[in-house]
Amino acid sequence: MYHVRVERNDFSYDLPADRIAQYPLAERSASRLLTLDRTSGAWADRAMRDLPDLLRPGDLLVLNDTRVVAARLRGAKPSGGQVEVLLERAVAEREALVQLRASKPIRPGLRITSAGGVLEVLGREADLWRIRLPAAVLEFFDQWGEIPLPPYIQRAADASDRERYQSLFAREPGAVAAPTASLHFDAPLLQAIAARGVERAFVTLHVGAGTFQPVRAERLDEHVMHAERVTVSAATCEAIGRVRAAGGRVVAVGTTVVRALESAALAAAEHGAAALEPWSGETRLFIRPGFRFRVIDALLTNFHLPESTLLMLVCAFAAREPVLRAYRHAVAAGYRFFSYGDAMFLADEPRAAAL
Repeated sequence: MYHVRVERNDFSYDLPADRIAQYPLAERSASRLLTLDRTSGAWADRAMRDLPDLLRPGDLLVLNDTRVVAARLRGAKPSGGQVEVLLERAVAEREALVQLRASKPIRPGLRITSAGGVLEVLGREADLWRIRLPAAVLEFFDQWGEIPLPPYIQRAADASDRERYQSLFAREPGAVAAPTASLHFDAPLLQAIAARGVERAFVTLHVGAGTFQPVRAERLDEHVMHAERVTVSAATCEAIGRVRAAGGRVVAVGTTVVRALESAALAAAEHGAAALEPWSGETRLFIRPGFRFRVIDALLTNFHLPESTLLMLVCAFAAREPVLRAYRHAVAAGYRFFSYGDAMFLADEPRAAAL
C-alpha cells in the first residue's frame, strides 16, 4: 500500500502559540476557509459560508454523527491524592478503559472516590487501565464528568463547551474528542448546502483520546495507531454508490470520516467485494503518503498539529509539499488552528487562485 519513504519530521511546521484557538467563534459558520486545489497546488482565502459555492449539485457530504461524552472525571485516592480519569471507551456496561493520571503510581485494586461514587481499578491493558464504575459507563460520565477539551486548549472547560464542542448532528454517544470539522456547521449553512442540491450521509467513528497522542517513532512504519470504533451503515453505502454512479463527489467532513470510509473500503476489498459494503469494527488505519484512496473525492478538515497522524492523512490526500505550503500561508495570514479554529477544503477544483 505504501511506497513513499517519509519520516515524522517531514510533517513539521512552525506554529506560534497565539495561532491556537482557545475559544470558538460566536457563530459556528463564521470561520475562515482555506481552499487547496489538489491538481495545481493553488490555494485561496475564503469563508466557511462560501462552502455551498464550492460544492456541486449531486455531491454527497458525509459527516460523523458521534457524540462527545463528558469524559474527564476528577477523583481522589484513599490517601487524598488527586486522580484524573479520562475515558477511552466503554468495554462492558459498567467497565471502561481509561487513562489515569496521578502524582504517584497507580496499582490494580486502587479505589478512586469521585462525586458519583467509587471507581475500582481492575488492571492494566497496554497503555490504558480497566476500571469498574458504580453505574453504566456513558451515563455515569455524562452525569459526573466534564467535557475533555484537547490538551492544547489552555483553559478549563466551561458550560458553553458542552454545546460548542459538539456538532449539531451528534447523536451516537461514545467519543472523547469532537470530529472538529463538523463544528463549523450551523442551521443556515446546512440549509444553504441542501438548497445547492447536495445530499448528506453519516458514519459513526468514536474518536478516542489516542487521537492526541504524538507520533514518537521517527520512521512512520514503526508507529502503531490507536483503535477507534467505526460503523458505516448500509444507507451510507447506498448513498455513496448512487452519487458515484451519477457523477457526484463524495465529500468527507473531517479526517474521522475519511478513516471510517476507507477502512470500510479496505474491509470490502479483502473479501473481493466490488463496491463499498456496510462495516462495523475497530480501525487502526494509518493513512499517510502512498495510500490509495478508494472512496473520498474531497475533504473538509481543520488545521492539524505538526507531525500528527491527521496532518499526514491530509498530506496523503493532497501531497505533502502543497499542503505544507498552504499551512505556512495560513500561519502567516492569521488563521486560527486546531479544534476551535478555521477550516480547509481540499478538492481537485475548489476554484482556488493561482499562486
